[in-house]
Amino acid sequence: MGGGVSFRKLSIRDVPIDRKVILVRTDYNVPLNSDGTIRDDFRIKASLPTLRFALKRGCTVVIISHLGRPKGHQPELSLAPVAERLGDLLSVNVTFVDDCRGDRVKSAVRKSRPGEVLLLENLRFHEGEEANSLDFAKSIVEATGARYLVQDGFGAVHRAHASTSAITNYVPSVAGLLVKKEYLHLTKAIEKPKRPLVAVIGGAKVADKIGILERFIDQADSIIVGGALANTILAAQGVDVGASRIEENQADTVNSILEAVRAKVGPNSVDKFLVLPHDLAVAKSINETAKRRVVRLGEIETDDLALDIGDETITDMIQTIKRAGTVVWNGTLGYAEIEAFAHSSARLALALASQESTISVIGGGDTADFVMKWSNNDRSLFSHVSTGGGASLELLSGKTLPGIESLLNAPK
Repeated sequence: MGGGVSFRKLSIRDVPIDRKVILVRTDYNVPLNSDGTIRDDFRIKASLPTLRFALKRGCTVVIISHLGRPKGHQPELSLAPVAERLGDLLSVNVTFVDDCRGDRVKSAVRKSRPGEVLLLENLRFHEGEEANSLDFAKSIVEATGARYLVQDGFGAVHRAHASTSAITNYVPSVAGLLVKKEYLHLTKAIEKPKRPLVAVIGGAKVADKIGILERFIDQADSIIVGGALANTILAAQGVDVGASRIEENQADTVNSILEAVRAKVGPNSVDKFLVLPHDLAVAKSINETAKRRVVRLGEIETDDLALDIGDETITDMIQTIKRAGTVVWNGTLGYAEIEAFAHSSARLALALASQESTISVIGGGDTADFVMKWSNNDRSLFSHVSTGGGASLELLSGKTLPGIESLLNAPK
């Protein structure tokens, strides 16, 4: 899996956890239906290898996680439904504790036996979590009596929060199997890829994507750009994109991107390296009944909204993908929430799923949500589907992830 890329931190396999109480920080920030049931358990399933590894070694497993962005204690964001679903998936009873520190937690851990699982209440019900509070972190460790923290919440490791950073001051902290797997897959895709390496970058904000664009200009053989990000780049180049969503005042940023591309491939190959749409799918409004209309650049009307890349661009994109050795996809290419404007994202997903020889790495967040829905939750169609949105984006951009940086180093 590493293929020349190393993970310089200790993992759960490297420490003597047998029959000990361990804390496992997972990312159970799962989408919920209006009735509070879990809509997608992808992240819960992703945590199972680490949990099973610990249970086979007779550990008492105490799980901590967050869910949503609560303001104080919000019952609708309780992790209780996750405990029930996790128990079904693990085929063990999962004891839910309605706090993450204090006497109730102490009592529950004291009553537990080796091979049992406890899930504590939403960390973010306490403001100390996001404040990276040392006192809050210490209180979790003291209440659980944990001998190790296993960091397996990849979707949270880009945040310096109490459960990813401060807590490592009070308990030896190592990586879980998921965190190590995510790190190796994503790092290899950009540092040691099977070539040609094609990056597909969508989404909305230039500011969010500038880091990953700069890194891929350096590392990739081709970059395909879609989504509102493409609208902004086109507009900054003087293309009329009608009423489409764009970020204003991005001309300097776009020019620096183009200058970096010119410096790499020369002025005559910019369009081959940085592939922008040459036709767009537009509509007059954003709703389920909006009619998809494909127009070439220069034919966009003043009240048109560009909501997807056009059919010719999609066809060209697929040809580029077919020649790729590795494809890294971060950000949907159109307004994928509406089927009429999900054509490009769906065609890309189909192309990647159909090419067994191509290594396909799907960034987390909206992109992962889309491909999982498109594939009916069949992750096996792709080489790697990340569980982390912001974490995968920051790792691919070359940034340090606090929740990994704070773990124990592996011997050199």
